[in-house]
Amino acid sequence: MRNNRAMTIVPHRVAVLAIDQVVGLDLGTPSQVFGTARTKDLRPLYTVDACTPGGRSVRSTAGYQVLPDHGLELVEAADTVVVPGIHGGPALTDGILDPEVAAALRAAHERGARIMSICTGAFVLAAAGLLDGRRATTHWAYADLFRRLYPAVDLDPDVLFIDSDDVLTSAGVAAGLDLCLHVIRTDHGSEVANRSARRCVVPPWRDGGQAQYIERPVPHRAGTGTAGTREWARQRLHEPVTLRDLAEHARMSVRTFTRHFRSETGLSPAQWLLQERTDHARLLLETTDLTVDQVAHRCGFGTAAALRQQLRQRIGVAPSAYRRAFHRHP
Repeated sequence: MRNNRAMTIVPHRVAVLAIDQVVGLDLGTPSQVFGTARTKDLRPLYTVDACTPGGRSVRSTAGYQVLPDHGLELVEAADTVVVPGIHGGPALTDGILDPEVAAALRAAHERGARIMSICTGAFVLAAAGLLDGRRATTHWAYADLFRRLYPAVDLDPDVLFIDSDDVLTSAGVAAGLDLCLHVIRTDHGSEVANRSARRCVVPPWRDGGQAQYIERPVPHRAGTGTAGTREWARQRLHEPVTLRDLAEHARMSVRTFTRHFRSETGLSPAQWLLQERTDHARLLLETTDLTVDQVAHRCGFGTAAALRQQLRQRIGVAPSAYRRAFHRHP
């Protein structure tokens, strides 16, 4: 007989804290991404609600006002607090934050809540004093301003997101999606995160250390992209797929294929293949009882030693340690 109490899932509570000049896309990202994270029987793993100081309306940069259902009391009860980006206001221009907001963020952090920012939301966290002495990121275009206002923060504007355990920051726009998926992956594993990514129609994983932006993307005509070839390669990760194989499948020269591939993914074909193989290995370590040797062969690494080297390089742990931390039995 099943223990119904053991089967009960209490959703993780996420509060999205908006202040004046909030970026509309950033404001909607947490509810969209976390809202898709569900168990296989469709039970929600997160609840997401928005709040503002005093529950008052705030202006967005998208030409509308936001009137939430909650005030800062939501921050007091949340397990995770997300601060979207802003495109104006004293936190961005002068390093000054509403004392009520700063106190609420500091109190949440002190009681153990996870604190996250998207894009220039890092200015809000810095103004609250939560980033002093920490490594953090924000949108690359605001890096110089950020350094002038918050010199005590170790800013790295060349990455998509930074996970400092209890305080996480991300770069602009799509990097907020990456950070939310990273959190889902950390909380519930690759299988749940991949399903969320599929629902959101975004890549399931971009390494946080990946560069923020791609210089001078090359536009391509319909029918000349590499998406079909990338999917073809994903089905053959266990095979020794070469650059020439990829180019031939896409019916392009190697040079043209490489140019298109980098413009669409921000990675070289070799970097992308290595990332896909590593991510697939992580999924197999989390969701199967295959030996490390079997996982290595199924992902195209050939040997457990090669897989071990890549996992240590990417996430700093060996396959066995990763499995102990993240393995989930059906």
